[in-house]
Amino acid sequence: MECTREIKGMHYEGNCIRPPPEADSILLQVTTGCSHNRCIFCGAYKDIGFRIKDNDVILSDILFASKYMKRQDRLFLMDGDALIIPQERLMWILERIGEHLPWVRRVGSYANTKSIARKSPEELAELRDKGLCMLYLGVETGDDEIRRRIDKGSSAERCLEMARKVKDAGIELTVTLLLGIAGMEKSLDHARATGELVSAMDPDFASALTLILIPGTPLWEEHRRGDFQMPDERGLLIEMRELISHTNLSSGLFSSSHASNYLPIRARLPEGKQEILDLIDAALRGEIGLKPEWMRSF
Repeated sequence: MECTREIKGMHYEGNCIRPPPEADSILLQVTTGCSHNRCIFCGAYKDIGFRIKDNDVILSDILFASKYMKRQDRLFLMDGDALIIPQERLMWILERIGEHLPWVRRVGSYANTKSIARKSPEELAELRDKGLCMLYLGVETGDDEIRRRIDKGSSAERCLEMARKVKDAGIELTVTLLLGIAGMEKSLDHARATGELVSAMDPDFASALTLILIPGTPLWEEHRRGDFQMPDERGLLIEMRELISHTNLSSGLFSSSHASNYLPIRARLPEGKQEILDLIDAALRGEIGLKPEWMRSF
């Protein structure tokens, strides 16, 4: 989600991207861009290179937050993958947060399989002890053929391995899944493989988003040429139903409340699974209205 409000005193560059649950968090930009930045559907960081911001800039923003953001008890480290920061520097950032923002009870960050792999189990535990309590991992799909096509840079098995590593360190894990990314032809294959992967990862939270084609991205060009076709609204509902049917969490929250989705759902699995399947079925029968196109955004 894009942050368009400029806060005087904070050093924001480019688009400020954060997950929906971090809407009320202090947004501390410690990197710019994304360390991977090759996914063919994503246009978030195409115009800004990846770099770690200078410590004096980061500290200045922390001090600004210490003066003006005392009501916010969560903090999110932007941009696309703050976990990639070398351990010593990331520990320094978390220590300064603890020193100057002692009321912050949770720090979150995006992560990818590469950045998680670069941290040892002991390093992840150190980060947890300094307040890094939530990582957001963009899984998108559990189908390895689709993962290769969209250039995710890792396999489903690698996602599973890194999820276990995060959970073993005592850090909560949110995974994001992308409806529509397989196009029409492999929609249900994608849904089944993704549900099975998420079940094996067993995250604390699973969040489904719906693909919105972004002009200028490689996937947009495929769509323009007629090589990629998105499922329609009904097709996306069927895909989500198939995904949830194949998702079995021990006690995780499944949500599709992101602004890109046509039908918002939220339920804890396994106990709420049938309820949300029934809700999707009602929407497929036309008994529940869907979000109009003009209200959808990414």
